[in-house]
Amino acid sequence: GGDGGNGASVYLEANPHDNTLLRYRFNREFRAERGRHGEGSNCTGHSGADMFLQVPVGTLIFDDDTGETLADLATPGQRVLVARGGRGGRGNQHFAKPWHQAPREHEDGQPGEERHLRLELKLLADAGLVGFPNAGKSTLISVISAARPKVANYPFTTLEPHLGVVNADGGSGNAGREFGRTFVVADLPGLIEGAHEGAGLGIRFLRHIERTRLLVHLIDTSEASDRDPIRDHEIICGELRAFSESLAAKPMIVVATKLDATTDRSRLEALRDFCRSRELGFRSISAATGEGVRELVRVMADTLDQIPREAPPVSEADGKGPGPARVTEPQAAKFPS
Repeated sequence: GGDGGNGASVYLEANPHDNTLLRYRFNREFRAERGRHGEGSNCTGHSGADMFLQVPVGTLIFDDDTGETLADLATPGQRVLVARGGRGGRGNQHFAKPWHQAPREHEDGQPGEERHLRLELKLLADAGLVGFPNAGKSTLISVISAARPKVANYPFTTLEPHLGVVNADGGSGNAGREFGRTFVVADLPGLIEGAHEGAGLGIRFLRHIERTRLLVHLIDTSEASDRDPIRDHEIICGELRAFSESLAAKPMIVVATKLDATTDRSRLEALRDFCRSRELGFRSISAATGEGVRELVRVMADTLDQIPREAPPVSEADGKGPGPARVTEPQAAKFPS
């Protein structure tokens, strides 16, 4: 008989249409197809069909036994080999001798790899909204994009990061998508002092803004807040720096929020002067009324235009480059009038 077919390999592939890893929460074991036995007339058995498991763009893959980082799937269609299939065995034909034309001997194939993986998802966004709880991040992203996070007047209303696609030029429909500049913004859960050590919602959300190109720090300067806005800015910057120097070095725009609830503007003006003295971009807005929102979005887009996108590394265990991928068009956002 012929040789046995090779066993199938298992790949993980970044799919732009997937947003979560929930499918792997309960379905945790995957086994690729085995190769077929060799057949008569020295026919080699069919090899198994490789298995491609879909994960969201931004998935980090770790070997759970060693802790080794296997891949960072940062681009759509990028794939990594995580478990190689076994080699097919050798059939009787290899053991034929002139004096032994019908051997019964054969050589067993080699087993495929078995691996325990840990998956971690990093959200991909161009700009990240940061700030203390109740600074107005969720309200702003719901105004400038189609994202609809929960909004309420208590700390940690946002428990999971939200992504929204923003059309910087305010267009809508096909024309807006064709001619408008778009970017992705992430609303991150509120940070508090000690976040880099796990306080509040902890470092599990700080990692989501590592890949952003721009940080937008929202600070409540209304009378409803009894906090010092300058001190708030320093605390947040300290948390970013304690987590990662590269994170703290990202370009930042500081935004005073809740103008509609601000009658005494002394704290707003103090924050504005502070930012100017440190050459930080500064804007003031009311997401509730729309005041200053359109201008803020355009400043964000202009700033992003000046920040190059880093080419993500191709982390391919088998050396293959990213495969083709289909990407859906972003939904244009509507701005308040």
